[in-house]
Amino acid sequence: MFLLEDKTYLWLLVGIPVIVLLYAMVVFWQKRTQRKFADKELLDKLSPNRSTGKQVMKIILLCLAISSFVIALVNPQFGTKLETVKREGVDVVFAVDVSKSMLAEDIAPNRLEKSKQLVTQIINNLASDRVGIIAYAGSAFPQLPITTDYAAAKMFLQNMNTDMLSSQGTAISEALEMAKTYFNDDEQTNRILFLISDGEDHEGNIEEIAAEAAKEGIRIVTIGVGTAAGGPIPEKRNGVIQSYKKDRSGETVITRLDEATLKEIASEANGRYIDGRVTSEVVEEVTEILQNMDKKEFESQQIADYKSQFQWFLGLGLLFLLLDILLLERQTSWLKRLNLFNEKRS
Repeated sequence: MFLLEDKTYLWLLVGIPVIVLLYAMVVFWQKRTQRKFADKELLDKLSPNRSTGKQVMKIILLCLAISSFVIALVNPQFGTKLETVKREGVDVVFAVDVSKSMLAEDIAPNRLEKSKQLVTQIINNLASDRVGIIAYAGSAFPQLPITTDYAAAKMFLQNMNTDMLSSQGTAISEALEMAKTYFNDDEQTNRILFLISDGEDHEGNIEEIAAEAAKEGIRIVTIGVGTAAGGPIPEKRNGVIQSYKKDRSGETVITRLDEATLKEIASEANGRYIDGRVTSEVVEEVTEILQNMDKKEFESQQIADYKSQFQWFLGLGLLFLLLDILLLERQTSWLKRLNLFNEKRS
């Protein structure tokens, strides 16, 4: 197997045709200037040891040296062995509430940003588990299918906002229904859904949701984000607060953390409720939960162990450069007898 570590340096090879072109222009200029000075036969008598072939050979060696150095910079790597890696872990799905109430700033910087921070820190502490992300408000949206690519998970997570779903509300039933599609193994027993929300305005019957989760073997852990005192929902334009959301009577809406609902969901679905205010405590509890769950082998992949081979090309480039330095433009007596460049004249 073959890999180029940094292909950007290949652009330096463009310099080789430039060098050849400049050399051709210099040779053309020399020939024209020499013809003005004297004819060809006289020049040959004045400089009998001059070797045109060796001049060409020197430029070829210089180009080969530059090519070798460029390839060394690119650092070609060759796979020397293949290893089978067996992964064991838990399939973890995060369902993040993106309803407008998550914009409340009763917890800094706001509930949604705090939720993102929590999920990011949890992902940072995972080892070989797979993760998936769902966004939900009045409906559910698959933000990221289940994967082992943690970098992609965190990137998609940061792109989540309250405008990504037009329908408002908090449809946990739809989030759960979508989460079931993330677990593709019917015999899998280590299914867990982390529900990050303020618990407000959940739609549907909680008992039915919990029963459905238990039936599917999905454990729900709820993480409450917000405070009991609550706060208004800011309406911003270009990052600046213009006003606060109001109800039909013109009163400012105050959204509060509904711990009771989240605790009931977790209790009915064989899970646990976690207070999301302190990030380190949330990560610690989540890590404990995952460590106590059954691990399942879910992936085997072939990994090539690549080894750098730049040193060979570096040595080759130095060799070409050395030959170029040692190769004189004048003919030597022994080389003249060999006539390597077909320069003997009758």
